[in-house]
Amino acid sequence: MIRILHAADLHLDSPFQALGREKAALRRAEQRGMLARIGELAREQKADMVLLAGDLFDADSPFSETARMLEQVLPGMGVPVFIAPGNHDWYGPRSPWIRLELGENVHVFSGEDIQCVRLPELNARVWGAAFTSRHRNPPLAGFSGETGGDTIDIMVLHGEVGDPASPYGAITEEELARSGMDYVALGHNHTYSGLRRAGDTFYAWPGCPEGRGFDETGEKGVVLAEVEKGSCQVRFLPLGGRRYEELSMDVAGGADAPAVMRAVDRDASRDVYRITLTGTTAEPPDISGLKNALEGKFFALELRDETRLPRDVWEGREVVSLRGLYLDKLWARYQAAQSDEERQTIELAARYGLAAMENGEEPLVV
Repeated sequence: MIRILHAADLHLDSPFQALGREKAALRRAEQRGMLARIGELAREQKADMVLLAGDLFDADSPFSETARMLEQVLPGMGVPVFIAPGNHDWYGPRSPWIRLELGENVHVFSGEDIQCVRLPELNARVWGAAFTSRHRNPPLAGFSGETGGDTIDIMVLHGEVGDPASPYGAITEEELARSGMDYVALGHNHTYSGLRRAGDTFYAWPGCPEGRGFDETGEKGVVLAEVEKGSCQVRFLPLGGRRYEELSMDVAGGADAPAVMRAVDRDASRDVYRITLTGTTAEPPDISGLKNALEGKFFALELRDETRLPRDVWEGREVVSLRGLYLDKLWARYQAAQSDEERQTIELAARYGLAAMENGEEPLVV
């Protein structure tokens, strides 16, 4: 049995533009720490090898601090480390993979054709390939590895399973089944797959080890796979990093800071949240005031107002008054709106206009 720590899609040095300059710099430093944590896990779990299935960098020019961290952490793992560059960190003439001094235990696959490295001390063969540009052809098309015997065959690849038209190394289940591999460690998809099987081949992708946006919500981590001929078991190991979370909250019970924290129902001070306020309310929520009241409760917070006007507000359009005239004109536009987004914008205009009128700030009739 071989114990494998399998990680992918670290996207080191991501820009984190939505967080602002200081928090973005902090997040990039934390990503480097995440790389060190993966090294610690490899030692804690007594892994026989580490497989890194591409997109370790977010772009082809990593920061010098990141390069130094890689040069320290990867050799320090003390076991064979295999890297299959992906579409973000592809292997080419200017690739950082050429410049880095990673130690004898680290093997970076450098060509699009499948290559094999033999590990007689583990009775294993490790197969892999690289992206050599931002896109690549299907890596397993026509491939079939060596078969027979008791040698464990393992592959590490960056590629997309299930979409034959994908320009990012499309892989089919038929190709996986035909490959002759015992375990295929994949990268590219940022959500954990769980253990899957195609024929006699087991495969998985761990997802990204830490979220970077609201398309990468929830708990993230790496995979520990225990592989032997004919069987495989995996465990998902969370890394405990900052999380991105989305929450929808009905404002019927109030939209003050305590109500928001009751809806969150956890310590979110390290995490990034997007909270969407929904429901029916005559007055728009005070987004700015609410965000100020929640200062320090989140690492970063985005509030969205998607509440709606009560139906009876529109009935006031029939009253002969400035208020009625205002509502009547907006109602006509509301009825002619072509999308929910347009209707929501008109509702918001009605609410802010009514709020201004009720505060004695009626606009002049021209």
